[in-house]
Amino acid sequence: MLNCKDPVNLANHEIVALAVYLLGGRTKPVDTEDVAVKANEIAPGRFTWRKYVTQINLEIIRVYLSDAKKTSKGAYLSGSGTDGWLLTEAGLSFAKRNVRMLASGDLGREVVDAKEKRWRRGERGRLLSSVAFQKAAAGNISSVSAFEAATFFRIDDYVSPQMREKRVTRLINAFAEDPQLRDVISALADRIKRGYS
Repeated sequence: MLNCKDPVNLANHEIVALAVYLLGGRTKPVDTEDVAVKANEIAPGRFTWRKYVTQINLEIIRVYLSDAKKTSKGAYLSGSGTDGWLLTEAGLSFAKRNVRMLASGDLGREVVDAKEKRWRRGERGRLLSSVAFQKAAAGNISSVSAFEAATFFRIDDYVSPQMREKRVTRLINAFAEDPQLRDVISALADRIKRGYS
């Protein structure tokens, strides 16, 4: 049985996390205003002004987006109003478990535009042909060097910790359902996180 919540009982930070998911936020940053519109579609009226009920209150949306970053609230999102919002691993897991209960079939589909599809196709080919993947797929994950793991994620010493985290999370989320890549990406992500902590 799925561990889904009743839609009425979803907290506001959970609704905005679902909105980020539905807008493609597993692999690309989503703008705050887009989240506001989608969240209002999911839960009409919950994020509007009290006096002018047809107007979405962006300040409330920002508060709940920030809440969704907090560990105490599940750490579903990373990002900011400036950089956009991305799902974390926990956020992707939460969204997949709970998106099915939304009433509209249209709301349950992840948005993947042509540019994103091309990126995923190209990245998949690059990852599958990498030395790190070949070693890991052969059961030799311990033989993957730090350099090979970093190359796999396209990171080096010049990449900031925030960008490093974004790149790793983007690959984890993009290929979370790919049976050939998901376990290798996860194992290599653990090595990267240990190596840079």
